[in-house]
Amino acid sequence: MRIVYFGSGDIGLPVLTSLFNSPEHQIVAVVSQPDKPVGRHQQLTASPVKQLALQHGTEVFQPLRMRDRSAIEIIQKYEAEVIVVMAYGQILPKEVLEAPSIACLNLHASLLPRHRGAAPIQAAIESGDKETGITVMYMAEGLDTGDILLTHSFPIRRRETGGTLHDRLAQAAPAALFEALDLLEKGLAPRTVQDPALATHVQKLTREHGQIVWSQSNLQIDRKIRAMNPWPSAFTFVPDRTGQLRKLKVFSAIVCRKCKGTPGEVLRADKQGLLVAAADGGLLLREVQLEGKKRMPAHDFLLGNPVTPGTVLP
Repeated sequence: MRIVYFGSGDIGLPVLTSLFNSPEHQIVAVVSQPDKPVGRHQQLTASPVKQLALQHGTEVFQPLRMRDRSAIEIIQKYEAEVIVVMAYGQILPKEVLEAPSIACLNLHASLLPRHRGAAPIQAAIESGDKETGITVMYMAEGLDTGDILLTHSFPIRRRETGGTLHDRLAQAAPAALFEALDLLEKGLAPRTVQDPALATHVQKLTREHGQIVWSQSNLQIDRKIRAMNPWPSAFTFVPDRTGQLRKLKVFSAIVCRKCKGTPGEVLRADKQGLLVAAADGGLLLREVQLEGKKRMPAHDFLLGNPVTPGTVLP
């Protein structure tokens, strides 16, 4: 099949690699977001998808606005049989959705209609879902509203983080896509309409989404810490030696069920870590990062930044 691949995020790299290695399919072009300034020096950097495409000598198209008439005409000229989209980052207009002769498919990192939107991986963990997976759907003009072609599901592990689940979904995506492409070639691809009554929606993550609310239960906070690891990372605030509050990122914690205290109260600060009370029980913070410093065990943090038991974190 002649395929045009749309993507920007590294979650789609295994899919794109598999397509490049497939003798049955031809990647005629890759569409990705424009290069963006990255890092302290704001150096213009290509997306991981663009970098991979260039390594394979494939044409890369980076429209600023996919809705522009000139961009739509370029997509139409590729004469794709299938457009494959995964973590592209722009809404596609109707003319692009209708450009391929067979289908425009999106690979979404949740079991739709649950967790439509920009952050389904973190939402699945934070919501306490037992399973997740990859949905291959026919794209429609709404946000993740298209008919479902197929899903591949698997359990969410007990100590899953946003990072580990991202990587597992990335590795699961190629098999789901190739099964969908095979069904399309054979004319056997189903269409299942999503039930809007079952739909949930998740916003694009910002750094503020990581703030820990100590009045929540210890299980809720634990899920947030794992969901936001590695980005945007869960965080709280701790006083430094002068009493000024500073942001403390939290990357791992252990749930303590028998602890008691005012939500946010530091119950213990020792070589085991920083034990903080929640609405019920508490959490022993194990790996942290003070703003401007390196990520480290909580014990090492406390050696240079002692926190007095009885302190109540906001």
